[in-house]
Amino acid sequence: MSNEILGRLWASTAVVGLAFLLASCGGGGSGTSTSGDIVPVGPRAPSQAVGLDRFLLFPNPQVRADGVFEVGAPEYAKAYYEAIDPTNAKDTLAKWKAANNIGVTTGGHTERYITVGDQRDLGYGRRMTAHQNPDGTMAFMVENYLVGAYGGYTPLNVAAAVNQVAQWHLGTNAIEFSPGPNGPANASFAKFYTYNPTTGDRLATISLDGRPAKAMPTVCISCHGGRGDPLTPPDPITGKQLFPRVMNSFSQHRGDVQARLHPFEPAAFDFSTLSGYTRAELEPAIKAINKMVLCSFPLPFGTVPAAVPPEDQCRRVATHHEYQGTASKHLKAMYGGDTLPSPTSATVDTYVEPSWAAAGQSALYLDVQAQSCRVCHLLRGTGNQSDIDFDSFRHFDSHKDRIKAHIVDRGNMPLAKLIYEKFWNTVGIFQTMATYLMTDLSAMVDADGPHSAAYSDGALMPGRPIADPGPDRVVRPGVTTLSAAMSLYASSYRWTLTSNPGGAATLTDPATDRPTFSAAADGIYVVQLVASNTSASSVPAPLTIVVNSALPYAPSA
Repeated sequence: MSNEILGRLWASTAVVGLAFLLASCGGGGSGTSTSGDIVPVGPRAPSQAVGLDRFLLFPNPQVRADGVFEVGAPEYAKAYYEAIDPTNAKDTLAKWKAANNIGVTTGGHTERYITVGDQRDLGYGRRMTAHQNPDGTMAFMVENYLVGAYGGYTPLNVAAAVNQVAQWHLGTNAIEFSPGPNGPANASFAKFYTYNPTTGDRLATISLDGRPAKAMPTVCISCHGGRGDPLTPPDPITGKQLFPRVMNSFSQHRGDVQARLHPFEPAAFDFSTLSGYTRAELEPAIKAINKMVLCSFPLPFGTVPAAVPPEDQCRRVATHHEYQGTASKHLKAMYGGDTLPSPTSATVDTYVEPSWAAAGQSALYLDVQAQSCRVCHLLRGTGNQSDIDFDSFRHFDSHKDRIKAHIVDRGNMPLAKLIYEKFWNTVGIFQTMATYLMTDLSAMVDADGPHSAAYSDGALMPGRPIADPGPDRVVRPGVTTLSAAMSLYASSYRWTLTSNPGGAATLTDPATDRPTFSAAADGIYVVQLVASNTSASSVPAPLTIVVNSALPYAPSA
């Protein structure tokens, strides 16, 4: 299909309708469309969840005094690029390509090319060049294509990428895996760039999902295992803020956000049916790229390098304080384990991490973790605290309370919009998660003790009012200001005293989000908060306040 034909085909949809186009023409792809935007909350059913709409921001981003999320602001990107490219040697795509030897395939340089439909994460058609230099450093360039408006994936996107239709070229993302400008040669880390599709100029902010643009590298690293640390305080003389240095990083370089490269999962991609772009034809290149990705993962702390398989000889040994290369286990499993004996990956992803199978949770792994969690979480964690990787069932289950809070209450997970929409539009995903959240597993005991308890509201959806009066506290007698600021999806509040020994306590302005609590005598008091919006009221949330005149200071002072 030529560029001209594809362009005319798309233009014709203005007359015959987009639905006909998607039904009658796969555009060279073999996949199917996914859902559109989530609609407001209602009875539990597909497409009826509403969240905080902070996609590709971290779940707890720091808010500046002006109300802006710092990691999403242009100043964040400016400081980041100054850290990884202080001389602006890569401020255009042409300069970046030249610096990374894109197009050079002799003298020990290797380059691989694939074009796929990313039907799980971002919905784009993606045309990738992966380059490895003789010294082991790597660079990845991806042209992103999206036909029409933002929304779910359609096979037209991979067709546009195959044909490089400029009209639908959203932009070009690039990643380097190399040392920093001032770092040691053995301390490569991932660096992220994005470029304008027309001018090739480097961009500070970008929208990957149709939502307001957010800063680099946040839109990338939020799902690449990176950290969202705030900038340094302004210099007292110049006012300049620097990008943070992660003190447990191996490189000790500003701009090393501890982000990682993603393994490529062919089972999650859509492929063109055109010659040269089918899955069978691209599998060798994908495996070669995955071997490059494997080289970017450190070996676990304590590994003896001489004892590892050949494909791991390129990997350095991690310190105990950093990521331990957890994703390598799944990457290797796609090709049969150590030595990567299989030339291709499995047609359908049936991998289940052994501890999940042993716990009887294979369905939860395949339906939920692999579909909605693994791609981002498997790149997180350190040797000191690895449970956030969700790799083992114990790691996942230990976060049951936070999983419930972020998915069912706050609605800010999954963090990528397309995955979020698929979660709530697929009964087999959200219902499997609900069943898990509502199941009491405390009778399941292993070396670390019992597993999780149940949540009776685990089958609800985000968007309903959630009352949060804050943590229990100890105060001195007198006036204490309370706050409902952590409550969600609420426009009105009702505070009441449910335990008031001797009637010594009072509430002032109980119908506001910041009432005052006054108590003249020591005692244990309980306040209750109910948050409401125009359609519903929350479950009451209690707050215990211990008044103790013997406190040597006021806790809020």
